[in-house]
Amino acid sequence: MKLRPQNRDGRLKHANHRNLGNKPRLNGMDYAHLIFLLLAVGVIAFLYSSVGHAGASGYIAIMTLGGIAPAIIRPTALVLNILVASIGALQFWRAGHFDWKLFWPFALLSVPAAYFGGYLQPSASVLKILIGLVLLFSAVRLIFRRFDPPAVISPSPSTAIGVGAGIGFLSGLTGTGGGIFLTPLLLFCRWAHIRQAAAVSALFILVNSLSGLAGYFTAKHSIPSLGIFLAAAAIVGGLIGSNLGSRHFPARIISLMLATVLMIAGMKLIFTN
Repeated sequence: MKLRPQNRDGRLKHANHRNLGNKPRLNGMDYAHLIFLLLAVGVIAFLYSSVGHAGASGYIAIMTLGGIAPAIIRPTALVLNILVASIGALQFWRAGHFDWKLFWPFALLSVPAAYFGGYLQPSASVLKILIGLVLLFSAVRLIFRRFDPPAVISPSPSTAIGVGAGIGFLSGLTGTGGGIFLTPLLLFCRWAHIRQAAAVSALFILVNSLSGLAGYFTAKHSIPSLGIFLAAAAIVGGLIGSNLGSRHFPARIISLMLATVLMIAGMKLIFTN
């Protein structure tokens, strides 16, 4: 049947009107939410890098509060983690704080364990609880931050290898680089001074984030476009924060502010459907 021009024009106009009413979206978010995420990621990268971390738990908290799906949160946090951890690792290495003898036993089995953790795809409910626990752990770590231990002892290689494997698996599974677990452990056990712990953790975060992302990519064969979109903000924030952090930027107030955000997000994930 031949359509009449006026009817066809009417339908086209109606379709165009409907299209104009739709805002461009990325991962289901409009531009207002994307701009908020850009600013928030930049701030988180700045704050975390200033105290020697890459910011995965902070990115997870912000994306959780922004309503991002847990399946997108994990690989996106790993992408941002890799960028900021690369900057931090280079900064601490140049400053002379990196200790290879302390690093390698923790990293030896953490890399394959992180790959395996990243490859696993747990159910959404399990993943929410795991991420929530990670956030609460991070908050506690930030609140009860210790001063530099006066003396340190080296862990046995077998202990470091076993601990590194466990942390690596958890880092790949939850989308973090593992630094939020390794740094407090190094300090609580008096295995390293604060700057040594930060230097070792920075590279530990980098290698485990790379391994975890590789495992995720093997399983899914794709990387969420959100991570690429937020990369510039993470790089800028990481560069500025790491530069200020290397000049003894005060971090106690920042730690308490981040702990509050992490606590809220962690409770939200665990206790809400």
